[in-house]
Amino acid sequence: METRMVFLLAALLATALLESKPVLPTLASEAVHSVSGVFKTGKFHQIQSDVGTASSCSPPRSLLIVRPEEKGTYPVILFHHGTMCQNSWYTDVFKFISSHGYIVVAPQLYGLMPPSGQVELDLAAEVANWLPSGLRCVLPEDIEGDMHNLALAGHSRGGYIAFALALGLADVSLDVDFSALIGVDPVAGISKTNQMEPKILNYESCSFNFSIPVAIIGTGLGNKPALPIFPQTCAPDGVSHTEIFNECKPPCSHFVTSGYGHMDVLDDDIGLIGMVERLMCKGSRWGVSRDPMRRTVGGVAVAFLEAFFKGNYTDYNKILHKSNYFAPATLDPVQNKSEGTSCSSLSAMSMPATFDRHIDEL
Repeated sequence: METRMVFLLAALLATALLESKPVLPTLASEAVHSVSGVFKTGKFHQIQSDVGTASSCSPPRSLLIVRPEEKGTYPVILFHHGTMCQNSWYTDVFKFISSHGYIVVAPQLYGLMPPSGQVELDLAAEVANWLPSGLRCVLPEDIEGDMHNLALAGHSRGGYIAFALALGLADVSLDVDFSALIGVDPVAGISKTNQMEPKILNYESCSFNFSIPVAIIGTGLGNKPALPIFPQTCAPDGVSHTEIFNECKPPCSHFVTSGYGHMDVLDDDIGLIGMVERLMCKGSRWGVSRDPMRRTVGGVAVAFLEAFFKGNYTDYNKILHKSNYFAPATLDPVQNKSEGTSCSSLSAMSMPATFDRHIDEL
């Protein structure tokens, strides 16, 4: 097993280093367009802090918290990291989102080796239950988290955890209510016949039994192998963003960063272990900036939450209707299950019925 792993890593490193003519992802920025405000860094300064389990506030797991420096009350995003990832590897996206007036709380649910899905899910539920009192403990007196606007989010396996929490599959009873959900290239297993436990997918349209707004940001390269000789993929068809979108009820939107891969949302500087993990997934090549991917993920998340938390639909409407005019990275496809419509009537680039009154803002 160790010999096979060494060979795999050596092959991945050799392939990456010998790429002389990388295929660049298609960027929306290559065309003449206007980048919408949500894809630019916001007006708030960001403060980053680590909170350990031994602190006086006693979170169930160690946390990375990124928040605005300015006093105020801000919506909260509970973000779950991907398989074998560190919460610190998402710092660029967290800071970008926080700059628009959000508090991001990212627990480190385990070390290098993941536990069973149920154990990880229960740990995530414990962190969620800690938030109402615990977050108040770690924040300054003039900064407050708005628990009435609490979003679930996660990347890869962490995206699965977010959906499983929303579905109430944790053995730990939840004491908080979530108002929105964001999945970043979520993955619910290895294949249709080998799902994570507890399973979330039934392969029936609109089968999820929750109705909070959902935004899913998938990748175009996640379902492709890093090397032809190793057919495994990091976001396999049938258990990733496309099927998860299929099973969401309205309102739910689906965006695919067509030129990027499963690990391209991570920071550039993620150390040797992170680099090896990135090489095991197909993604953008050496020398290609991942910043458009990160800003697109952050901007879509901000626009989505601004719409459903604050009633500001302008930027979200722009992305739904003219995504490649406003987003830094190409989004294709863009699909939306409109609120108030049947699940069978899906239409790319359609607008939710509740957004109709805002058309004149475009």
